Amino acid sequence: MNGLETFDLSSFVRSTLAEDLGPGTDVTSQAVIPAEARFDGVMDSRDAIVVAGLPIAEAFFRALDPDVTIERLVEDGDAVQAGSDLLRVSGSARALLTAERSALNTVQHLSGIATMTRQYVDAIAGTGTTLLDTRKTLPGLRLLEKYATRMGGATNHRMGLWDAAMIKDNHVAVAGSVEAAVGRAVAAGVERIIVEVDRLDQIEPALQAGATHLLLDNMAPPMLREAVTMVGGRVPTEASGGVRLDTIRAIAETGVTYVSVGRLTQSAPAADIGLDLALA
Repeated sequence: MNGLETFDLSSFVRSTLAEDLGPGTDVTSQAVIPAEARFDGVMDSRDAIVVAGLPIAEAFFRALDPDVTIERLVEDGDAVQAGSDLLRVSGSARALLTAERSALNTVQHLSGIATMTRQYVDAIAGTGTTLLDTRKTLPGLRLLEKYATRMGGATNHRMGLWDAAMIKDNHVAVAGSVEAAVGRAVAAGVERIIVEVDRLDQIEPALQAGATHLLLDNMAPPMLREAVTMVGGRVPTEASGGVRLDTIRAIAETGVTYVSVGRLTQSAPAADIGLDLALA
């Protein structure tokens, strides 16, 4: 599933369905739908979106109806127009209608992230700058949300606290200085050392101490341009902080290597996607 090999999909499906079913069952489907009834449905998008999450939706349907027939009509990462059909399902009506909400919630959320991400990627096309996501994700959903940003065209930044050091203002305050904080990371043998700076006079001390990546925090484009010149290509530079769709192009044009955007996973609205009975 394009980088989700480490995601425990079966556990996610089980826990999500258990949350919905609680200590009982789907009382509506059990009471209203005959046991032998079949459901032929189409998942479709009412919005123009970038699709993400279809393999996960399929897993919900298969968990409750192992014999379900699923036809995927588009792939994750595809950009589709409003009114597009995404997949067809055919199987036990009780099972598919019980799984419906969990499947839709997942695809709506992840497609919303992928769609917003693609807008930001398109906004900086041709600048040479790469869009990064952040760790500002919902607890328990990081791998899925970062998968969705990849489907939208972004590059994953740190997956967690384990894969790089990111020295921010609070770390510097406790350590005593940028140099002290970076020096300790170097002494600890950390290979990737990202240092947040919000003033130009912090750049050279951070580089001299051993920073391998500079996060230029909340700098306006003129200051970013000056910072990029000072760094001179010695390490990658990343603009971050308050980046919006209407400002990202000017930020990227300063020459920074990366722009990171927390709102991709924090603020993306869910896509309008439904599952409807297929009409003969």
